[in-house]
Amino acid sequence: MPYAISLKCTNNTAMPVRDLWRQASAFETVPSMQGLNYPPHLTFAIYENISPDRLCKAVRKAFHDIPAISVEFSGIRHFRNDVLVLWARPVDDSLLRRSHQAIHQEIDPIQCHEHYRPDHWQPHCTIAMNVPRSSVEDALKWAAVTPARFTVTFDAVDCVRSPPVEILSEVKLAPRYAASSR
Repeated sequence: MPYAISLKCTNNTAMPVRDLWRQASAFETVPSMQGLNYPPHLTFAIYENISPDRLCKAVRKAFHDIPAISVEFSGIRHFRNDVLVLWARPVDDSLLRRSHQAIHQEIDPIQCHEHYRPDHWQPHCTIAMNVPRSSVEDALKWAAVTPARFTVTFDAVDCVRSPPVEILSEVKLAPRYAASSR
C-alpha cells in the first residue's frame, strides 16, 4: 500500500471542486473522486516504502505553524495515461511549490514516486481520475468549455495510506485572518 502526503480542504470552499467531481463523473464508469470518501485535495508526495512514523514526523515539521493555503484555480487540464485524468489548474502555484519543497527537505526526493519529485511535480486538484478511452473526446470538450474559476482554502495536511484512503495523521493548518482595517 502506498503512502501519501496530501493538502486537503475540510471547509465549504471545497464545494466548487465537489461540483466538478459530480459533473466529471458522467464520463467515468464509476465516479472516482466521490468513491475515495476523502475531501478535495492536492497530493504533494507518494511513497511506496517509507516508515509511517517518519512520514508523519516530516509532515509535522514541514507544516508546523503554517497558515491555511488559499489557492485560486482557473481551468481544467488533463493527464493522458491508459485512462484520462482531469484536474483543476492552480493560477499561481508558487506557495504550493514552497510547501512541496519543505516536504522534500525532510524526506529525500529519491524515495518519492517520480511524478511527485520536485523536478516533475505538477500541482493539481484531481477532478476525475479514471475517464476511459471511450469518453475521452466528450470529457475534453466538457473541460474546454467549463470555466473552473474558484478559490479553495486548504486547511489541513494528511499522511495517508491507500487504497482505501486511511488517514494516519492530520496537521491542521493555522486559520488565515484577514488584515484588519484601522
